[in-house]
Amino acid sequence: MRYDTRMLFLLLSYAIQAALLVHCIKTGRNWLWVWVLLLLPGAGALAYVAVEILPDLFRSRTAQRTARGFKRAVDPFADLRRYENEARLAGNVAARQRYADELVRHGRYEEAIEQYRQALTGLYVHDPNLMLGLARARFGSGAAAAARGTLEELLRHNPDFRSPEAQLLYARALEAEGSMQKALEQYRMLANSYPGAEAAVRYAQLLDTQGQRDEARRVARELLEQARIAPGHYRRAQRAWLDAAERLAG
Repeated sequence: MRYDTRMLFLLLSYAIQAALLVHCIKTGRNWLWVWVLLLLPGAGALAYVAVEILPDLFRSRTAQRTARGFKRAVDPFADLRRYENEARLAGNVAARQRYADELVRHGRYEEAIEQYRQALTGLYVHDPNLMLGLARARFGSGAAAAARGTLEELLRHNPDFRSPEAQLLYARALEAEGSMQKALEQYRMLANSYPGAEAAVRYAQLLDTQGQRDEARRVARELLEQARIAPGHYRRAQRAWLDAAERLAG
């Protein structure tokens, strides 16, 4: 049994060494690593992983997202505290915007509104990103009319500003206000251009609630057909909206 275990570890170490050699050659690493891996199987493998592989992993977007997600799970208020300190100490527009955005993420809309208002001064009084943030916070607080008004003011002062998020928020504000026909028109314009499934699903949902069941089903089925030929990462990211579309498609 002891002999079998030693053989298993030996074979495993050879497999790891071979995999690292292949990785080294295929990714164009310095050829000195080949000699290190061949002459120092154990220590060389550890050194190669530490110097060449781990830094790449931590620089990747996926790894960074995973790290951020883990950090938020352990301490969900860490970023909020950091941004609050930055806003208090620096007091500049960028710091206030980061703090306000994080307040919105935590559902603290009234506090976010105050931060956006403080940032919307001087040269930044009509800054489109700050105004969009303010509209988002106002909508989250339940002030749909104020959110719509902010978005309309944003466009008056920034006629060239283009944002699918702002357009979708405008449609949602109209719906929340009870302006269903105007909301339907906005959703319809967004349904095929919005970078995600949310706009089309919201359009279909509103059609359904307005008694236009056949049209709602058509929109939902068209979205699902497009999703079937979309990349896998799109389907994973839009899973909740696609599930909603499935229910509407009947």
